[in-house]
Amino acid sequence: MDLEFLHKLIIPAQTKIVLLVMDGLGGLPLEPGGKTELETACTPHLDTLASQSALGLTIPVGPGITAGSGPGHLAIFGYDPIKYEIGRGALEALGVDFELGPDDLAARGNFCTVDDNGLLTDRRAGRLPTETSRELAVLLQTVRVDGVEFFIEPVKEHRFVFVLRAPGLDAALTETDPLKTGVMPLSVNAIRPEAEKAARLVNCFVAQAGRLLAGKSPANMILLRGFAKFPIVPQYAELFGLRAAAIAINGMYRGVARLVGMQVLDVAGDTLADEFAVLESHWHEFDFFYLHVKKTDTCGESGDFAGKVRVIEEVDGLLPRLLALQPDVVIVSGDHSSPAILKSHSWHPVPTLLYSKYVRSVGDTVKFGERACARGSLGVLPAKHILPIALANAGRIAKYGA
Repeated sequence: MDLEFLHKLIIPAQTKIVLLVMDGLGGLPLEPGGKTELETACTPHLDTLASQSALGLTIPVGPGITAGSGPGHLAIFGYDPIKYEIGRGALEALGVDFELGPDDLAARGNFCTVDDNGLLTDRRAGRLPTETSRELAVLLQTVRVDGVEFFIEPVKEHRFVFVLRAPGLDAALTETDPLKTGVMPLSVNAIRPEAEKAARLVNCFVAQAGRLLAGKSPANMILLRGFAKFPIVPQYAELFGLRAAAIAINGMYRGVARLVGMQVLDVAGDTLADEFAVLESHWHEFDFFYLHVKKTDTCGESGDFAGKVRVIEEVDGLLPRLLALQPDVVIVSGDHSSPAILKSHSWHPVPTLLYSKYVRSVGDTVKFGERACARGSLGVLPAKHILPIALANAGRIAKYGA
């Protein structure tokens, strides 16, 4: 839907919407005809909510397209992820509260492990502790190139934010991460002539970083991807008339929420219970809450089917705390699918639940999962259409025409 058209129909209302995103929620069975991770999980509270909800399958970007977390989140937030194409680097920088300026070029970084021949053996360096990552980030800050500033900000575990500051930088760059082991990290190449300067500077930094990290274990090299400048995106308050808050622990998800104008709330700990506690303590301050669950995706990408099941069950156990707040609309979905059998993001549509008093619900007892959602009243639809439907159910969209 055109956002300018939707904006003209927005009306105020005293209603509250909660968007619960289980990252990488969609899955696949381990055996043909078997159950997915969501279908395997024991989820009595989600199942009860599903019976009172409209169900469907959402497509983050387009049929057959595997979405990254950035575009997947923009879509479920109500934006066209193709029109608003945003590099992961900018999102990661925003997620750690780094103030990106007009001369800044950002990328997501991974500490990684290479062997004596320079071949990748672990793209994530064993998910090294965040404390170790901080120490290595300080080391990389010693890289010097005349006329250029480099910033390295640790995120979590092996991840960090890389920012290059210099005039005349262009983000049209290839990435150094080959996305597989057994090969060497790639050199950065300019996709268009305007990016030649940026490519040269990034390659210079990577070479120096490799020399500084040589001999360390397990992190003895870096990978960079998602090069991006600061993007301009219409804001939630302006577009939808919502006072929106985000509850997320990991940097990139805090970044994408901040990008669209949500207030990112601090979470004291790093558990799901801590996130739900923030929801409860700030309930009366906002109209819209985005609550992010990361570990469903982490388990999917690690091939941990049982682990992903356990995370879904943990969310289910906490769901009564959300429902006790009596939200007017609840959306439970994911930004993309991450089947454990594939150990990666995938193109499969995402199971989605939309609860309100005004939906055409299933009515009967139903198991919240891919099969039930495939039969639901929402059908198979672009993820960007979920937010307008939620706004309508929250009484926030006026009638169009006479």
